[in-house]
Amino acid sequence: MEKHSLSLVLSLLLFLPLFHGGITEAAGTLDGSEEWGYVEVRPKAHMFWWLYRSPNRGGPGASGVGIGNFEEIGPLDTNLNPRNSTWLQKADLLFVDNPVGRNENLQKSPLFIVAESYGGKFAVTLGLSALKAIEAGKLKLRLGGVALGDSWISPEDFVLSWGPLLKDVSRLDDNGLKEANSVAQRIKQQIQNGQLVEATNSWSELEQIISSNSNSVDFYNFLLDSGMDPVSSLATIEVSKGIALKKYSRYLSSLRSSSSAAGGDGVGDLDTLLNGVIKKKLKIIPDNVTWGGQSDHVFTAMEGDFMKPRINEVDELPC
Repeated sequence: MEKHSLSLVLSLLLFLPLFHGGITEAAGTLDGSEEWGYVEVRPKAHMFWWLYRSPNRGGPGASGVGIGNFEEIGPLDTNLNPRNSTWLQKADLLFVDNPVGRNENLQKSPLFIVAESYGGKFAVTLGLSALKAIEAGKLKLRLGGVALGDSWISPEDFVLSWGPLLKDVSRLDDNGLKEANSVAQRIKQQIQNGQLVEATNSWSELEQIISSNSNSVDFYNFLLDSGMDPVSSLATIEVSKGIALKKYSRYLSSLRSSSSAAGGDGVGDLDTLLNGVIKKKLKIIPDNVTWGGQSDHVFTAMEGDFMKPRINEVDELPC
């Protein structure tokens, strides 16, 4: 990354607040080192953003506001201790939950869009849309690049490789592999036919099959069984269709509460931190909005989009 002015947008995890009323005005610290607020996408639909300005003026730069900020690259960890490895040493940090709009003061800085997991879908689409708008003269900024980590941009490839990978590491036997591959092929056909909700349901079925044939392998670390990983904290594998469909949502919830609690002061546990001292600091979060409180509703609403690929959009981005 360039050490001089660069901008970084993190679209890591989905967060759709539920509002009753109008826009809440933006706020910030007195020294201008931090700003935060909401952007209205359409009536009663808002996105939250939080900007840190680098003291080194190296430039800005899921939910990203929670996990990306306090557990990965922000200036403070979940115990509110300074993080030596924060990206703020090189850039301003702009965390955006489902990004919309941009601070005009950052328009001269190149924009780097960084995302992981499901957020990769939005990063790809955002990057391509921004590039087209820039080329058309509708958007005044420089796109520095798009960086994707473990991004869910090609569900077809992931489900087709799932069974063979687990067979190679001896977590599935031949019968389990055959059963898993059969469902994976069905998912591939459903995606090609545009039957995305059906594909999501089949993906849920595939999880059940793999779980029952692999001694409940941890879906996020195949070296472990479910419940062994203190990070994911998935103590049991529940195989009913409705619950399996929300396993991904539960995993995200487990990330929010995986840090060791540091007592009752609202520090250490990400859920407690974001809904406690951070909410009090920001002062603009509506009372009916809680960190993580909308995740199940979001997953249900995005059931069709979940299996929609974004791999072609990646190929359209220039190298």
